[in-house]
Amino acid sequence: MSWQQKQITLKPYPRGFHLVTREFLELVPEIADYKIGLAHIFIQHTSASLTINENADPDVRKDFESHMNMVVPENASYYVHTLEGPDDMPAHIKGAMMGFELTIPIHKGKLRFGTWQGIYLCEHRNSASGRKLVVTLQGEK
Repeated sequence: MSWQQKQITLKPYPRGFHLVTREFLELVPEIADYKIGLAHIFIQHTSASLTINENADPDVRKDFESHMNMVVPENASYYVHTLEGPDDMPAHIKGAMMGFELTIPIHKGKLRFGTWQGIYLCEHRNSASGRKLVVTLQGEK
């Protein structure tokens, strides 16, 4: 059993849901060394999140953003945490709802997604810097 861990930084993205599978794989080429295993991905932020979903139709990502904005609106009168702007508290709530980590199987040096699956960076802030991820790989090389 082999373990590896590294921190990577995704490029900055605007608010929305972004397919980052290709960028992720470029930043973590070590996945190719594993015959079988797991990739655990953890985002080190509370105002962005990760999920796995549709990798083909960009309308899915637009619909995610529209729906999350309806479910968690900005400027709600009951928000107390408002010093960092109207998008901050909703970003924390959206992050907690979507989640901060993923675990994906590795098979023969590749992430073992379903046919139409990919990694989304869910950016919940209007302006954000590159998001830091901790990636832990475990398995048989």
